[in-house]
Amino acid sequence: MQTVDLIIHARWVVPVTSSQQVLEDHAVIIKDSRIVALLPKQEANQQYTAPVIHALDEHCLIPGLINNHAHSAMSLFRGLADDLPLMTWLNDHIWPREKQFVGDQFVEAGTALAVAEMLRGGTTCVNDMYFFPEATANVIEQSGMRACLGMIVIEFPTNWARSVDEYLHKGQQLHDRYRHHPRISTAYAPHAPYTVADKTFESILVNAEEMDLPIHMHVHETAAEVSQSVEQFGMRPLARLKQLGLLSPRLIAVHMTQLTVEEIDWCSEAGVHIAHCPESNMKLASGFCPVSELDKRGVNITIGTDGAASNNDLDMFAEMRQTALLAKAVSQDPSSIPAHKALEMATINAAESLGLEQNIGSIEVGKFADLVAVELNSVETQPFYDVVSQLVYATSRDKVSDVWVAGKQLLKQRQLTTLNETKVIADARQWAHKIQQAEQ
Repeated sequence: MQTVDLIIHARWVVPVTSSQQVLEDHAVIIKDSRIVALLPKQEANQQYTAPVIHALDEHCLIPGLINNHAHSAMSLFRGLADDLPLMTWLNDHIWPREKQFVGDQFVEAGTALAVAEMLRGGTTCVNDMYFFPEATANVIEQSGMRACLGMIVIEFPTNWARSVDEYLHKGQQLHDRYRHHPRISTAYAPHAPYTVADKTFESILVNAEEMDLPIHMHVHETAAEVSQSVEQFGMRPLARLKQLGLLSPRLIAVHMTQLTVEEIDWCSEAGVHIAHCPESNMKLASGFCPVSELDKRGVNITIGTDGAASNNDLDMFAEMRQTALLAKAVSQDPSSIPAHKALEMATINAAESLGLEQNIGSIEVGKFADLVAVELNSVETQPFYDVVSQLVYATSRDKVSDVWVAGKQLLKQRQLTTLNETKVIADARQWAHKIQQAEQ
C-alpha cells in the first residue's frame, strides 16, 4: 500500500469537470498538498493508507469556492449607511471613512474578519481588490487561504498611494514579492473607467501583458456611470476600453449590469470574463447583469460577493442561488443557468479567469487539494434527489463542516484552525466603535 498525507472519503464527490459527474462513495487521495488520486472507496482502502483519514459518510465534497470579486477589508464597514444610492453611499460615507481610518491595521483586521467568514462558508480563494494589499497578504499567509491580490490603480490620492506612479510602483513591488508564492497571486486592479485615465490604462495594459497578469475592474456597474462616460468621452465605458485594447481574456469585468447586444458580442469575441455580483447589484439597485445572454454567447461568467459593505455578507452559496434564480427571472426562461452551471461559475470558471485553472477549481488529479465538505443530512436538505441541485437551491453556508486548502485543514467541524475567532471578533468590534463615533 502507498502511504500518502491525507485521505478523505465522502458519500458524494462533485469534481466539477466537463462530464458533470457526481461520484458516490469515493475518496480523494492527497500527497504534498495535491490530489494524487480520485477513486471508489473500496479501491482507495486497498491501495492507500495515510496518517489522517476522514470518513464523511453524510457529506458532499466539492472544490473550494472562488469569490471572484471582493473588497475583503471593507467587512469592517458592514451595515454602515445601508439603503442608499451607490454614489451617495460612496461619497458621503465610505470614502470619508476610508480616508480617516484605512491603513495596515484596519486592513488586517477587516481581512481577518472576511477570511474567517469566507472559510466558514466554503470559500477557499478570493480575488481581492483593496488598498494596502500587503496587509491583506499577511492575513492570507497566516490563515492558509488562497488569494489573488489586486494591484490598485486610481487617479486620485488615497492613504495607500499619492499618485498613479506610486500606485504602479507599489503594485510592482507586491507582484515581485509574491510572484512565486504557492497561494498568493496578483492582478492589476484599476478601480473603474470613470476613475482611471486613458494614459494610465495604456501603462497598465503594457505591464499586464509583460507580466502575464489579469486586469480586474468594475465596469458598467450603473446606468449613471454609462451616461457620465458618454458625456465625458463621447462613448460608453466598454467602447472606450475596446478602443484602448483592454477587451481581452485578461479582463475580469465586474458587475456589467448595463450591456447592449453589441457589447455582449464584443465580450464574447474578445474572451472577456465577467464577475457577476447579484446580491450587491440588487442591494444598490445597480441593475441586472444579462447572465443568460452572456452564457448563450459563450462568455465565461464567474461569481463574486463584492464587499460586505454593499452586500452585506461574503456568502458564495447565496450568490450561486441568486445567480441561477436571477438569470431565470431576467431571461424569463426557467432552464437558464441550471444548478451545475452555477457551481461551475463559483469554481472552475473563476479559476480560468485568474489563470489558475491548472491548479484549482475542480477535483482532479494534479490540482491542489482545495476542498469543501458540505453536510447534507439535515432537515433542510431532505428529501434527496439531485446532489448539485440540493447544493445550489437548498443548501446554506452553515452546512459547510470542513475546509482544506492545499491539503491543510483550515476549518474542522465548523471551527477555524488557523485564525483566532475570538480575537477576530474583538478587533472588529473595536474598529466598529471608532467608525460609529466618526459617523455621529
